[in-house]
Amino acid sequence: MKVSGFTFIRNAVKNDYPIVEAITSILPLCDEFVVAVGNSEDDTRQLIEGINSPKIRIIDTVWDDSLRAGGKVFAIETNKALDAIAADSDWAFYIQGDEVIHEKYLPLIRKEMEDNLRSPKIEGLLFKYVHFYGSYDYYGDTRRWYRREIRLVKNIKGTRSYKDAQGFRIDDRKPNVKLIDAYVYHYGWAKPPQGLTNKARNYNKFYHDEAWNAAHMTDTFEFDYGNADRINRFKDTHPAVMLKRIEQTNWELDFSNKPLQKHYTLRRRFLQTILDLTGWSIGEYRNYKIVKR
Repeated sequence: MKVSGFTFIRNAVKNDYPIVEAITSILPLCDEFVVAVGNSEDDTRQLIEGINSPKIRIIDTVWDDSLRAGGKVFAIETNKALDAIAADSDWAFYIQGDEVIHEKYLPLIRKEMEDNLRSPKIEGLLFKYVHFYGSYDYYGDTRRWYRREIRLVKNIKGTRSYKDAQGFRIDDRKPNVKLIDAYVYHYGWAKPPQGLTNKARNYNKFYHDEAWNAAHMTDTFEFDYGNADRINRFKDTHPAVMLKRIEQTNWELDFSNKPLQKHYTLRRRFLQTILDLTGWSIGEYRNYKIVKR
């Protein structure tokens, strides 16, 4: 069984992405790892080179900054990395620059790849998610955060990154996947206040035009934590590759004065209650079909 890891990244230093931790968290499962490094304004390429692994292969890319419709450029860059993996790889393991896999899940993930390798019914493996918010001590816990996404796909012709690179399609249809009991730890929202303000500014550049950003991302804009709805304290352990970063944390958050439920409407509360009681997420976006092996 041959496994290729792949990802894309740009301005990792400037935007404080844990890209090194992301790559190294799944590197033990990969025979090679392709990193599409975009035209950066910092030392992103040197950062990737510094991992110093013979498995890593860098391809240099140039982003089309004119693509502002729904984060399309993210899918394009993902596909550049996907297209560069070895033709004889069986699995393609995708990780984004702010996602990390805990080492405790690696044996299970390897077994799932081996067990489902020859099954024609299974085209990908579906992971569960923990979305950290504000700090490394809290995570978002409502329907506002996607629960699951594909991060392992078989190396099947016609597989493409979909929309803003959250998931995949095969010949423009939803892949057939198996849900596995492994989590992706998403750290994109675990930043200090100024870091979240910068994230919002950078993020919206790839989803909205200049007029929208001029109107909404003004010089006085500050991230207000109004998009969380509900958070819980994280009581488990973080991946080992994240511990140094977490130890260097120099900010504390008091959520008692944050407008966490700013957009938590009655409808969203009702749907959340159904999910909490039954596990059924009504109307949940699913870019996949869960099948039994």
